[in-house]
Amino acid sequence: MSVRDLTILGCSSQQPTRKRNHGAYLLRWNDEGFLFDPGEGTQRQFIFANIAPPTVTRIFISHFHGDHCLGLGSMLMRLNLDKVAHPIHCYYPASGKVYFDRLRFGTMYHEHITVIEHPVAEAGVVHDDGAFRIEAQFLDHGVENIGWRIQEKSSFKFNKEKLRALHVDGPLVRQLERDKKIEIDGRTITLDEVSVVRPGDIFAYVVDTLPCKSAIELARGAKLLLCESTYLEEHRHLAASYHHLTVKQAAQIAKEAGVQELILTHFSARYQDLDDFETQARSIFPNTQVADDLKVFPFPR
Repeated sequence: MSVRDLTILGCSSQQPTRKRNHGAYLLRWNDEGFLFDPGEGTQRQFIFANIAPPTVTRIFISHFHGDHCLGLGSMLMRLNLDKVAHPIHCYYPASGKVYFDRLRFGTMYHEHITVIEHPVAEAGVVHDDGAFRIEAQFLDHGVENIGWRIQEKSSFKFNKEKLRALHVDGPLVRQLERDKKIEIDGRTITLDEVSVVRPGDIFAYVVDTLPCKSAIELARGAKLLLCESTYLEEHRHLAASYHHLTVKQAAQIAKEAGVQELILTHFSARYQDLDDFETQARSIFPNTQVADDLKVFPFPR
């Protein structure tokens, strides 16, 4: 079975701590490796996580504050050093093109990899290859900042009892899956009669924002929401001042959006102990987990 999990490569905000690296998150999903906001030190965190960097197929930059992008250049150079054969797709706010170029070409090296840029200027679908649909929405952070929503294609599951009753077996099942209908003994049997559609799972990524409609829409119905919670509730005034979320605001987004599981991240360096984040969030949204460097969260089918 293909790997499906989320690895926290770092969960600090602007200032790293002794225990928390700058933020970076790797979502391994079937044959893809989605890397979000590689901050400073991300390349080294891959070593500690025991994950090969060539796992990465797509890189997402929400915005160009340093804690969300300073590891981009070194990650691209590492993939270049490994001479990965697959293209590396990079998604980022179009208004930050100059910063992307500075990070990508900040040092001298011979480029061997294929980097495909996707500068995003408008909200909406930015990629749909039939396997995954990627959507972008602009959040409220005072600078152009993008949240991401990824959904895999829908699939279907056969009802074995119905197949048996209609004498559909062996090669006929594969034919029905391919052609959507078959004829047996003069009767047409459609795929819908003997199967149910399973909507594709959804992952949502929301960081560096005030509470806003876009955050809820990104998270709507997500199986897993990775969301910033920079401050505890008693520091809401700081969250408002710096265009960030408190832990309770993040939990409220998860509740309103009807997500299945919430993972909190992007913690201010003022907090050494994160237990209060879990307590405050679970008072609103019980199925909440707290990120920690190198922690792995399963994302089962």
